[in-house]
Amino acid sequence: MGEALLSQKLVGDRLELTASGSWTAPYAGELETEIDRLTGSPSSGKSSRTTDVSIDMAGVSELDTFGAWLLERLTRQWTASGRQAVVVGLPQHSADLVEEMHGVNREAPPKPERGNPIVSFLAAIGRGSTGFARSFYTFAQMLGEVGMAAGRVLWRPSEYRLTSTVHQFDRVALQAVPIIVLITFLIGGIISQQGIFHFRKFGAELYSVDLVGILVLREIGVLIVAIMVAGRSGSSYTAELGSMKMREEIDALRTMGFDPIEVLVLPRILVLVVALPALTFIGSLAALYGGGLVAWLYGGMSPDIYMARLTDAISLTHFQVGMIKAPFMGLVIGLVACAEGLRVKGSAESLGIQTTKSVVESIFLVIVLDGLFAIFFASIGM
Repeated sequence: MGEALLSQKLVGDRLELTASGSWTAPYAGELETEIDRLTGSPSSGKSSRTTDVSIDMAGVSELDTFGAWLLERLTRQWTASGRQAVVVGLPQHSADLVEEMHGVNREAPPKPERGNPIVSFLAAIGRGSTGFARSFYTFAQMLGEVGMAAGRVLWRPSEYRLTSTVHQFDRVALQAVPIIVLITFLIGGIISQQGIFHFRKFGAELYSVDLVGILVLREIGVLIVAIMVAGRSGSSYTAELGSMKMREEIDALRTMGFDPIEVLVLPRILVLVVALPALTFIGSLAALYGGGLVAWLYGGMSPDIYMARLTDAISLTHFQVGMIKAPFMGLVIGLVACAEGLRVKGSAESLGIQTTKSVVESIFLVIVLDGLFAIFFASIGM
C-alpha cells in the first residue's frame, strides 16, 4: 500500500491528473494538501490555460468514503470554475461509492421561513396555555394521589415509615434553621432601616416598629421562608425523585409492590407541611430581632421603647395570619416539587429542566397563594 499521490500534466489545453496509491482516511493529510495545491489558485500557472480536466483513477489501490468525497470535491471545484472535469479509469467496485458521493449536498439548504409575527405570537400563547393546563393537571393529580395515600396511612398507621419522615425533617427543617435565621434577620433589619429613614422626614421614626412587626408577621416572614424552602428543599426533592426515576428505582418499587407516592412523596410533603410553620415562627423572631437591633443602632431607639411599641402595634391576629398560611404553602411546594420530579425523563437535560420548573412554579404559586390569602383575610376582617 503506497502513499496517496496526485500528479498533473498539461497536454495542450487539457490538464491530466493521475491518481495513485491509497485514497483512504489514513492519508487524508497528503490528499488534502495535493487538492488544495491544485484548486487553491486556479487562475495562476498551468491551471489558468486549461479548459478541460481529466482525472485518471486507474492507479488507485484503495478508495473509501473519505477518498470518494475528496474526488467529488475536486471535480466540483473545477466545474465551478468553468472547466469540464472527467473521471476515467475508475474501478467498477468503486464506481458506486463515487456515484453516491456525487449526489451529496447538491441542494442548498432551504432558507428558514419567516412566519407571520401575529401567528407566531398566538402560537406561543397557545403553547403556554397548554403547558399551564398540563402543569395544573399534574398538580391536581399529585394532590389526589397524596390524599389517597394519606387515607391509606390513616387506615393502617403501622405501615407508615416514620424513619423516613424523621430523616426528611432533619434535612428540611433543622438543617435549614441557620440560613433561614440569617436571611430573615437581614430582611428585618433592612425593613427597619428603610422605615426609619423615610419616617424620619415626618418625625415618626416610632412607626417603623409598626411596619416591621405587621409586615414580618403577616407577609414577609412566611413569604421569605417559603421562597427559601422552595429553592432549597423543593429543588432537592425534584432532583432526588428525578434521579430515582432515571435509574428506574421508582419502577423497581412498583415491581416490589410498594406505592412510590406512599413511600417517597407522602413523607416529604408531610414534613414540609409541619416544618414550614416552625421555620416561619423562627424566621419571624429573627426578623423582629434584626429590626430591633437596627432600630437601636441606626435609629437610636432603645430596646425597651422598641418592645413597648411592638407590643402595641401587633396582635395575636397578625401572628395567626402568617402561621395559617405556612402549612398551605408547604403543601404547594411539596406537591409541585414531587410532581416535577416524577415527570423527569431519562436524560440529565430533563432533570435540569424539571428542577428549574419546580423552583419557578413553586415560588410563583407561593406568591399567588399569599395574594389569595391576603384577599381572604381582608374580607373576613383579619
